[in-house]
Amino acid sequence: MAPGAGAATVPSMLIGVFGLNSYASAAPEAGLELARLAEDLGYESLWAGEHVVLPSPRVAPAPMEPTDAILDPLVWLAFVAAATTRVRLGTGIIILPQRQPLVLAKQVASLDVLSGGRLVLGVGAGYLEPELRAIGVPMSERGSRTDEHLDVMRALWTEPGPVSFHGHYTDVDGIDAHPRPVQDGGPPIVVGGRSAGAHRRAVTRGHGWYGFLQTVEAAAEQVEGLARAAVSTPRPAHLGRLEISVTPAGRVDADRVRAFADVGVDRLILLPGDRPPAEVADYLRRHAELLDVAT
Repeated sequence: MAPGAGAATVPSMLIGVFGLNSYASAAPEAGLELARLAEDLGYESLWAGEHVVLPSPRVAPAPMEPTDAILDPLVWLAFVAAATTRVRLGTGIIILPQRQPLVLAKQVASLDVLSGGRLVLGVGAGYLEPELRAIGVPMSERGSRTDEHLDVMRALWTEPGPVSFHGHYTDVDGIDAHPRPVQDGGPPIVVGGRSAGAHRRAVTRGHGWYGFLQTVEAAAEQVEGLARAAVSTPRPAHLGRLEISVTPAGRVDADRVRAFADVGVDRLILLPGDRPPAEVADYLRRHAELLDVAT
């Protein structure tokens, strides 16, 4: 598409919202009101991030102060699922190696059932060593745990019972768990991360990939990295086309929507940040004009 083309010609793009489970928006009534507003305005999805614990005092690369509020993403999404009907509900992301995969598989299936099949499961291997260490996960194992946890969860969602799984971190025989997720095969898996390992994981195990705080140029590099991974690593046919989601760094307007679409991005997940709830509501209303041009 030619630069400077009119707003009506912006390519198709899904528009979601990130982080309403954190900062002042974590207050129960504020979160509910903002989730309802986002759905009423036509946003496609709500994404909730995760940090179980944060280093205190704050050290790099921690993204938040240890006293900043951030609600558990699955708990928050279940809370707002009861107050919404259409908007998709995404974890952006769950730090998977920190989770017990059988327990998480049950929680995810439960939320998918309760939301009527609206869940998107975003996962990542994690990057914050103090958090991983506090939960008892060595940094050196975070990638291998993430891969295996995805495999055991998918087995529990899809294999006819009784289910058996023999891995390095999970070794079980003769188990089952119901109800299974509403969505066939379980919720779509979206893999976060900018490393070659994350690209490989997205290609081999994910329905999508998620990049956080990306410029257009950085997103283009990540799309190229994913394409390289797809050349060297076969992608299972049942996963279909890899969907690219990005939380943009900086301002977002129609021109930037067009620019992200041109480099292969399918969904923009907007970041209101740590504004007070009233300012978050204003942000959602202002950016709702993008929903009209991202057709």
